[in-house]
Amino acid sequence: MITAGDFRNGVTFEEDGQVLQIVEFQHVKPGKGAAFVRTKTKNVITGAVVEKSYNPTAKFENAFVDRKDMEYSYSDGDLYYFMDQESYEQVPINASTLPDSFKFVKEQTICKVCSYKGTVFTVEPPKNITLEVTHTEPGVRGDTATNTQKPATLETGAEVRVPLFINEGDKIIIDTETGKYSARA
Repeated sequence: MITAGDFRNGVTFEEDGQVLQIVEFQHVKPGKGAAFVRTKTKNVITGAVVEKSYNPTAKFENAFVDRKDMEYSYSDGDLYYFMDQESYEQVPINASTLPDSFKFVKEQTICKVCSYKGTVFTVEPPKNITLEVTHTEPGVRGDTATNTQKPATLETGAEVRVPLFINEGDKIIIDTETGKYSARA
């Protein structure tokens, strides 16, 4: 059992037959009245996001989500194949299950495949991924205004905004949670 006062980002619990994961939470203690926990929860099966408030003493069943490291092998149409690192079994996952941040993942990358009672509901890519810039406009000498960025296409086909000093062939680090340029590799 878990109480609403114990909520943290990423915690999964069952409520009314649904499996929910905490996306954001905030403990609120107003000047008048009782304290409460304001949350943004995501239904791990349907993907629906709902904002809701809970009494901090409310109790819920823990939902045990299986997070397994698997290697992204290849894609075939709408199916993306992941290989289990221990059994070498290939697991197909539908494109609709993958998050937007998956556009930064290239083949042979280890990801966390999340499932609940055998049903895969999402894939978590690594927090930072190093990718090569395949196309970007050259930076103009002297054009050094602070925080100026330009579009760049990466080896996976994803587009991000990068600083002017980044050129084609450079390797950069992308933060997959925000989808933004993090640093030069």
